[in-house]
This record gives sequence, structure tokens and C-alpha cells, in this order.
Amino acid sequence: MKHQRVRDLMSDAVVRVQRGTPFKEIAHLLLEYDITAVPVVDGENRPVGVVSEADLLQKMWGGEPDGSREHADGSRASAVKADATDAAGLMTSPAVCARESWSVVDAARVMARHRIKRLLVVDDDGRLAGVVSRSDLLRVFLRTDRAIRTEIIEEALVKALGLAPSSVQVDVTHGHVVLSGRLPDRVSAPVLEEHCRGVDGVVAVEFRPAGETGAEDSATVGS
Repeated sequence: MKHQRVRDLMSDAVVRVQRGTPFKEIAHLLLEYDITAVPVVDGENRPVGVVSEADLLQKMWGGEPDGSREHADGSRASAVKADATDAAGLMTSPAVCARESWSVVDAARVMARHRIKRLLVVDDDGRLAGVVSRSDLLRVFLRTDRAIRTEIIEEALVKALGLAPSSVQVDVTHGHVVLSGRLPDRVSAPVLEEHCRGVDGVVAVEFRPAGETGAEDSATVGS
């Protein structure tokens, strides 16, 4: 299936700073633009790190949340940030980035792996092109049922599995896909369901063999 790409969902209006940007200017930008973090770029607009609200707040308590100047493992990273006066000292580095060409699935996996809420997006030259957030990725679930149904028929049934468009009835209601009909021996229900789950916006997939009670009453909802 052809998942939407990061370039289709990202915001290209990104507030950014450089290594020498002062502490107070960063704080002002976060408040002015109502954002929680800002990327730090070098002279060629390549991301080198990120400064977040949490990084700035370490200035208040001087290091660790308990007020100590040293982390339990002996590192002084928090104390260094507490003493920092510009982006170079405050930032978390390296920045976790996504490519414009990544699919929404690729981006979601990296966010989950790193436990972060957004990814900086870079172009083929590694320059900052935008930012994509969890909420941006969730927009794939706003696709209409009609669009989901059309893609399942054209991409999953016809192109991927070589079935006739009318061989399986496809009903979609609020992203819930119900497939009903009789499949040829060469195509199993689990394989068909897996192809359908690969369509952006699908919430759940259910296959009902021909003649199963309830299949004949399914109605397609599209808007």
C-alpha cells in the first residue's frame, strides 16, 4: 500500500535558532509561538539539536529535580544545562530527524522508539525542511470511508492480489472495514486483511465468508 509521506503532513513553517541564540530569546520564541521545543541549526540550516521547555526549566532548579548538581549516575549533563546561557549549551543533541520521503508508518515507529512527540524533517541534503508531530500523523485517520474503500479495491484487491473489483464486497464505516464474499484458493483471508490494514485510515478489518450472518446487512458509509 502507498502510505502518505511525511512531506504531505509536515509543517514547513518552523521556528529555529542557532547555537549562539541566547537563553531568553529562546524562551521568548517558545512563548510567542506557543511551542514546546525549537530546533537548533548550523550555518547551513542542518539540525544539530533541539532545545525544549524542559531544558530551559533546569535553570530554575539548578540541575536535577531534587536540586542536586549531579545525576545519580555521576554525570553532570543536567548541571551543564542549568549553567548554559545559549542554545549550544541547552540543546539535546543529536536531533532525531525524519526524511521527507518517509512514510507515516516510518515516522510513527521512530517517535515510539525514541518516546518523542515530534520529528524534525530534513531534505535529501540534510537541511531542515519542516517538522511533523504525533497530531500530524493522526490526520491519516481523518480520511473518508469512501477514500479508504476506493484504495482497498484499487490497491489491495486489484493491484496487489489480482482480484476482480466485484469479487469481494468492501464496506467501510468509520474506518472499520468489513470484507465479505468468497475468496479463490490462492488468496487467504489473513493475507487480504493484512493488505487492507496497510491502507492509511483503517482502524480495523474483518472478513466474513459468503453466507455468514450479518454480512448481507453491511452498508458502505462514505462522505
